Amino acid sequence: MRDIVNEAVHSIDDLDAAVFTAVACTRSPLMDAVMPRLTNAADHSKLWVLIAAGLGATNSRRARRAALRGVVTVAVTSAITNQIAKRLIRRERPPVTVIPAFRKARRVPTSSSFPSGHAASAAAFATAVGTELPVPVAPLTTLAGLVAFSRVATGAHYPSDVIAGWLLGSAIASFGARIVPPAAPPTRVAQHHAPLRLEPRPTGRGVVVVVNPNANSGTGGEVADRLREALPEIEVVETTADDDIDEVMRQVAARAEVIGVAGGDGTVATAAAAAIAADIPLAVFPAGTFNHFAKEAGVFPLHVAIAAVREGTAGRVDAAYLNDRLFINTASIGPYAEFVAIRERLEHRVGKPVAAVLAALRTLRSHSNVRVRVDDTVSTVNLLFLGNGRYQPQGFAPSFRDQLDDGVVDLRMLDASGPIGRLAVLGAFLTGQLARNKRYHELSAADLSVEVLSGPTRVARDGELGEFTDRLDIRVDRRALTVFRPAG
Repeated sequence: MRDIVNEAVHSIDDLDAAVFTAVACTRSPLMDAVMPRLTNAADHSKLWVLIAAGLGATNSRRARRAALRGVVTVAVTSAITNQIAKRLIRRERPPVTVIPAFRKARRVPTSSSFPSGHAASAAAFATAVGTELPVPVAPLTTLAGLVAFSRVATGAHYPSDVIAGWLLGSAIASFGARIVPPAAPPTRVAQHHAPLRLEPRPTGRGVVVVVNPNANSGTGGEVADRLREALPEIEVVETTADDDIDEVMRQVAARAEVIGVAGGDGTVATAAAAAIAADIPLAVFPAGTFNHFAKEAGVFPLHVAIAAVREGTAGRVDAAYLNDRLFINTASIGPYAEFVAIRERLEHRVGKPVAAVLAALRTLRSHSNVRVRVDDTVSTVNLLFLGNGRYQPQGFAPSFRDQLDDGVVDLRMLDASGPIGRLAVLGAFLTGQLARNKRYHELSAADLSVEVLSGPTRVARDGELGEFTDRLDIRVDRRALTVFRPAG
């Protein structure tokens, strides 16, 4: 048996050397010009970081999510390839004497030849980005394949090193997609309404904006100054800690042609309720810490929101209600409010999915479960999430919405009570099976009724704590709110 294995290894080595020599002896001006530049560009994953930066600079949540997944996957792949795989299998680099001098890479590697780190990173990035963003898969995979081939063409690796690296990078990216499932492809909903055009307001005439100067650690005042500069006829109302924000919004809406708001999502929700009651448009100027609604409405950063007001472009979005009080993003009961607070503190350091796991574990350690009845079914849950519209991805790390006018509320419940329950939920998360686990429940509908059988619990809407209640009546008023936003 050992002889058979040794013979197979020698045959692979011979084939490796033959293919490597054939590539080295191929005279091609195009290969000579392109391959060294391509392999040098991919050194230290610079090429992939550059592409990720381009994706991250777009206004697409999916593109930014794909960029983050790609960079994280490359980092993990690089660590596994260089610190584990290359240390386990030592292999000499191929002889570079057969490679034309002008085709050699700028940097001559000295580590083990097996597997190719460049090929692993290339495959990892292309596969990871493709799971979130299918559109650029073909050109990105082609580019990754050329980078992998460049390692043979420049004399850095044998072909089998490149193949092994490619398989390793692809496997790591695929495993990562199971641990943190990608968002589902966007649903194609027929749109029967034309783009909404309102009166252009190049100077801000008729717009009264309510500004919370303490928003985002006190930067709300800076937003007010920028608004006065960009829209000289705008009226700015700055609130104080003693103001009744609901009353301020109602008074402003009663006399304004457009009510504007610069603050966090809780303040935006209050302005939205006033806008609906007065039947006037809402202008959202991002000034909060996270600006979830502004980002999903497409009015982030600030200059985009200002441009929409100037040009008069707008759209209609859904208004969701919990016990007849509006929320624009999310609502919850019980410990979910603390879960959100912990997750948002951590997500900038470790990413939202990992932060969601850490926040859930930390929250579940300190809180008891809640018994609820939904559609005549009784469930015991620790976390209950309500979204104004379907959120992506599935599982208990909802991040974004493809639409703001799909007419449904998104209900997600998670039961991780007890040590066994926590282990089961953690295992399901790590294997990408949480959406299929019996401890996780998800449904969407235009209206829902939830009874809290274990007694009154605290409600939170858009990050703001509200009343205690033992019943949740949730409904969606489809396309009830007119919001200035970019056309298309």
